[in-house]
Amino acid sequence: MGKASRIKQQSAREKIAAQREAARKAERRNRIMITAGSTLVVLVIVAAFIVIKLSQGSPSNSSAGGRTLLPASVSSQITGVPAATLNSVGKGAVPVFTRGQPAFTAGTGAPLTSGGKPQMLYIGAEFCPYCAATRWSMAVALSRFGTLTPLHGIHSSSTDTDPNTATLTFYKSGYNSKYLNFTPVEVQKVDRSALQNPTSAQNAIWAKYEPDANSRGYPFIAFSNKAVMKGPIWDAAVLQGKSWSQIAAALKDPTSPIAKSVLGGANYITGAICKMTNNQPSDVCSSPAVQAVQSGL
Repeated sequence: MGKASRIKQQSAREKIAAQREAARKAERRNRIMITAGSTLVVLVIVAAFIVIKLSQGSPSNSSAGGRTLLPASVSSQITGVPAATLNSVGKGAVPVFTRGQPAFTAGTGAPLTSGGKPQMLYIGAEFCPYCAATRWSMAVALSRFGTLTPLHGIHSSSTDTDPNTATLTFYKSGYNSKYLNFTPVEVQKVDRSALQNPTSAQNAIWAKYEPDANSRGYPFIAFSNKAVMKGPIWDAAVLQGKSWSQIAAALKDPTSPIAKSVLGGANYITGAICKMTNNQPSDVCSSPAVQAVQSGL
């Protein structure tokens, strides 16, 4: 074989080898792209699942006590109920539940104050199903006078009446208002173990209105000694089987059973707070819904 032929044959072999190497590189790139694409699809699916769960009010930051920070979308529906919706609900389901009897009793003695402002004292427990119902109304009402943050969700006891009711907890919550001071005391956890101890002064207020320690119960709210609420004012059963997001979303519809209960209760609590604040702010305290509930205070 001549030299020219050998050179030509060698070039052909090198060309073939180069083509094969290029093909192998292309195949490796394709495999990497396929793997990356599959990983991306999985990540997108996982991300979508997380977003859906968050929008449904799933736990976003759970703690050992079963408390979970509620998504902003859920919190805003609770703290931002329009005045028109509250006015449309009016007394709501409260008169039916209380059988027409006053939902509150009159307070006595010197006004309770804290930080130079009238004090709203709440004593409850995380396991309590009646507190579970009341807290929804309290959060709506308090948000008309100031800012309640952050909102944490819990479920009431699984072994009590209306078990596992989705609700809020006021443990470690903050409240800022120029009209009043809100002092929440959650005495027991969901498992009924101790959580917060009322001070001697708080226990004295509680005992003043509920002297019998054997029948003293939750929830208890003293509105600066202007009015007192002892026990629930609407039926917690209306919340059974509902998630935080479902309850919050139902507040948009004044005809829904949940809105009639939660917002009806909120209007009564708003009326009691207005007694503390000398009817300030006037746009809240002079609203049709608040005026309508005054006879029940």
